[in-house]
Amino acid sequence: MPPDSPPVAAPAPDASAPSPPHQPGLLELFLAFAKMSLAGFGGVLVWARRAIVEQHRWMTAEEFNETFALCHFLPGPNIVNLSVVFGSRFRGIAGGLAAFAGLVGPPMVIATILAALYARYGDIDVLRRTLAGVACAAVGLLFAVVFKMMMPLLKRRDVTGLVILAAVFVAIGLIRWPLQIVLLVAIPLSIATTVLTRRMVRA
Repeated sequence: MPPDSPPVAAPAPDASAPSPPHQPGLLELFLAFAKMSLAGFGGVLVWARRAIVEQHRWMTAEEFNETFALCHFLPGPNIVNLSVVFGSRFRGIAGGLAAFAGLVGPPMVIATILAALYARYGDIDVLRRTLAGVACAAVGLLFAVVFKMMMPLLKRRDVTGLVILAAVFVAIGLIRWPLQIVLLVAIPLSIATTVLTRRMVRA
């Protein structure tokens, strides 16, 4: 009778394998977007990217850019679209509503109070200068997040994407062509060049 073979050890888990992304719950979605909205004086996009990509790591930089690009071409405020799309991705309709409520609820209360105060004290010169300073800070934050969103394109050396980006900027920001016309040309061109580039890489 042959001797019993020694037990085979189970393979050790691969430590290098990427762990699945954390799935935020409804309360976590509400609180996360509430924090973004309360911190985002002058623009929530900066804080949304920082929280989603850098802090919680719910999305990669590329996934955030793709999601924001989709939301940018949908009607309505971009960041509101982002909250609904992002929440729905993890928790369905309830997740979209939770993220939307967290994003819109706290600022709405604060804006209502500030509107009442501004209606009464808006003529004060110190207040006007304060608001001008806040506007400058908001523009600086916007430039910072735009640069961060460009980093994936720069790292991949996506020349086509950078050329389209520059062309859209010139067409809308400098030449002042209508946004709708530029998008009608830029979107199909972006899709076509991306598909063609991927086919060339696979070939």
